[in-house]
Parts: sequence; structure tokens; C-alpha cells
Amino acid sequence: MDKGALDKLLLDAHSRNDHKDLIRYYGLAADESEANGDIDAACFYLTHAFVFALEAGAPEADALNARLAEHGRAERLTF
Repeated sequence: MDKGALDKLLLDAHSRNDHKDLIRYYGLAADESEANGDIDAACFYLTHAFVFALEAGAPEADALNARLAEHGRAERLTF
């Protein structure tokens, strides 16, 4: 997805306080950054997705935490 389009989706999701979309779009941004070899950016986006997943009590929190732990950016938590 085009970065500009993704940025617009993220801003819209923020304006609506839509945690489900925020988790999805930050996760997508992380996937794209990781595919481009930018692990720092991927972890930045993963952290945001993880925080929104925690706030929402979303099941994605576990997988997001696992990805952050794989990159040495978080401790593996038990959910």
C-alpha cells in the first residue's frame, strides 16, 4: 500500500479512536517496513499496534508482543 494512503488511513482511524483499525493499520505499516528491511520502523509501528491492542483487550496483542520479542524490543509476555 502507498505510504501516503496508509498515513491517511492511520490519521482517520485516530480521529475516530478506532482501535481495531489502528491495530490493523499499524500492523500493516510494520509488515511493510519489515519487508523493506527497516526493522527500527517496523518495531515503532509494532509498538503502536501492541499498545492499542492492549488497550482494546484485542487478541492480536499476543502475536504483536511475540514479534517485538523476536526483534529484542520487548519481553515475551503471557496472555
